[in-house]
Formats: sequence, C-alpha cells, structure tokens
Amino acid sequence: MLDLFKKSILTGLGLALKTRDEAEEMARQWVKKQRMSEKEGRAFLSDVMKKYDTSMEKLEDRVEQTVKEVLKKMQIATRDELEALRREVAALRETVQPPPEGSGPAPPQTPDPKP
Repeated sequence: MLDLFKKSILTGLGLALKTRDEAEEMARQWVKKQRMSEKEGRAFLSDVMKKYDTSMEKLEDRVEQTVKEVLKKMQIATRDELEALRREVAALRETVQPPPEGSGPAPPQTPDPKP
C-alpha cells in the first residue's frame, strides 16, 4: 500500500516537474517582452527557477508529511516500527527459549530422590 502512495505522489510530482519547463518558457517570454538585457534576463530566469525549485522542495515535504499522517491514521506500521518489533521479539525469544543443546553450558543436574 505504501508503494501505491509513493507511486501516486511521484506521478503528481512528475506532472509538476513537467510544468518547470513551462515556467521557464514563460519567464523567457516575459524577459523578451520586457526587453531586458541579457544579464538581467539571466538573473531573472535564475531567480524564477530557484523559486520554483524551492516551491517544489516544500511541496515534496508537505506530501511526505501528509502520507505519514495518512498512514498513521490508517494505523499502518512503518518499516522502522516493524523492525523494532522484530528486535523485541528476538530478544524475548532469547529469554524464554533455552539455548539449543551443545551451544552452551549444561543445565545443573538435580540429584535423584533417595528411595
């Protein structure tokens, strides 16, 4: 189920990234319209792309946080939680189960009761 969420998110981000080219083209057209110098145009375009990239990073962070919240509400364990449970079960098994024969000191013998 987590993979489905990730694929959905990545698809959405892919669509958003596709619009980066459109944003860049729009900025280039605006530079031409405003008759900026080459230096001004490059600075403007660079600024627009930096802002776009920052916005995308924020969007990715929000999406990741939203997915985590959804998974928590659905009460789906995370990989880290499952791994912690596995370690806990392994530790409990060690305390409950005796070691296999030949792997440690022999248990103390109790004397037979006298008849």
